[in-house]
Amino acid sequence: LDTLEKWVTEIFSEIPNNGLPKPSFDHLTQPFDTPEFHKLYRVVPIRKVHSLTITWALPPQEQYYRVKPLHYISWLVGHEGKGSVLSFLRKKFWALALYGGNGETGFEQNSTYSIFSISVTLTDEGYKHFYEVAHVVFQYVKMLQKRGPDQRQVCHSEIQKIEANEFHYQEQTDPVDYVENLCENMQLFKKEDFLTGDQLLFEYKPEV
Repeated sequence: LDTLEKWVTEIFSEIPNNGLPKPSFDHLTQPFDTPEFHKLYRVVPIRKVHSLTITWALPPQEQYYRVKPLHYISWLVGHEGKGSVLSFLRKKFWALALYGGNGETGFEQNSTYSIFSISVTLTDEGYKHFYEVAHVVFQYVKMLQKRGPDQRQVCHSEIQKIEANEFHYQEQTDPVDYVENLCENMQLFKKEDFLTGDQLLFEYKPEV
């Protein structure tokens, strides 16, 4: 550690600090508010696969990293048990898999906007009925919107415990990747959350 610290000091101490504040892009609101965004696009794939992806552009959510509202919603959307979207679509033989969420990368979540996507892998029969599949997805989202968040926090507590277990028992990653990820976290989170801010759920705020 002493040697590593010496190297870091030698290499990085000469980099000048310009003293400027962190750039802000808060004035660039609603980048997807264009006619081109409110459309259905058909893309011919290279592989023989049918996939329906529905994407919403939302206000920036990175400030709510301790709550992770999009993670909470993706957990409900991606549920595969009885009463879920995927369970219903599988009974119709329309879908094989479903994923919903936000990758929390710079493109999908930043200070200007956040993206939430639901992607359904369709069967050949499901491709013929993709309008109905989209309708089912929107119905489910509408139901979640009407019911609101679980006031008993059962679902949130379950997600919180699972994420905590995954964090505590995760496999050791490559040191270079770990440091890179840590440096990114230092730009986004409070000091006490550098190690955990991108993984753990800290608070339950149904209004968010």
